[in-house]
Amino acid sequence: MSNNLKNKKLFLLDMDGTLYLDGDLFPCTLPFLNKIKEIGGQYLFLTNNSSKSASSYVEKLNKMGVDATADQLVSAVQATAKYLLCHHKEELIYVAGTESLKRELREAGLRITDTLEEGNFEAITCLLQGFDTELTFKKVVDCSRLLTRGVTFIATNPDWVCPTAYGYVPDCGSVCEMLFRATGKRPRFIGKPQPDMVYMALEKTGCKKEEAMLIGDRLYTDVACALNAGIDGAFVLSGEGTLKDIEETGVEPTFIFDDVGQIAALL
Repeated sequence: MSNNLKNKKLFLLDMDGTLYLDGDLFPCTLPFLNKIKEIGGQYLFLTNNSSKSASSYVEKLNKMGVDATADQLVSAVQATAKYLLCHHKEELIYVAGTESLKRELREAGLRITDTLEEGNFEAITCLLQGFDTELTFKKVVDCSRLLTRGVTFIATNPDWVCPTAYGYVPDCGSVCEMLFRATGKRPRFIGKPQPDMVYMALEKTGCKKEEAMLIGDRLYTDVACALNAGIDGAFVLSGEGTLKDIEETGVEPTFIFDDVGQIAALL
């Protein structure tokens, strides 16, 4: 195991549950990140959370003492914007998400709206659902109307829940399940476990697949994303996931660790 890890140069890091929980940094996180620098490696942060901007994540990490810049963040929002620009660039897209998500999509050059008005209902051809911490029932009704009409359905990420200090709250995947129960329509998910963010990270750094590994606390998003992209996936037991999940999901991680501190000891 250690020989395989010693070949790694790029560490793709999930954050919540892997490096910290809510706002509390794990004691092993900074020594782990320092070890990566010491061996001449590099790390990028990967997040499925589409409710916050890249700058807000950088600010949060910096406040916890983590050396991070916006260029080190690869998000489901970035991957979603890239996908929409490739496949729905000229279309009017209804976005059910936070103001932060809508701002990033507008800045990327996409045509978006968050209202159904007389005259634009028929013009909307695509619905994007994000992790919407500003969710209202009106948005749920708007999405149901559009899906019943037959628009393309895209979602930023399939996570069922988002961790908090007290437990969990419903994430994008849970909202999409609710919409499926109402309309019978399921989305195309963009974030992990789809490989898009790993491909973006490899392109950004110039690293080869065999030099990279993704580390996260969820099998069905983090580890599955690594395997779908053809890189190694390390499963850490510091967050949501448990060993029982391996049986239940059928996702087999390349490595299993209690936390990132165990990884640092083998680098």
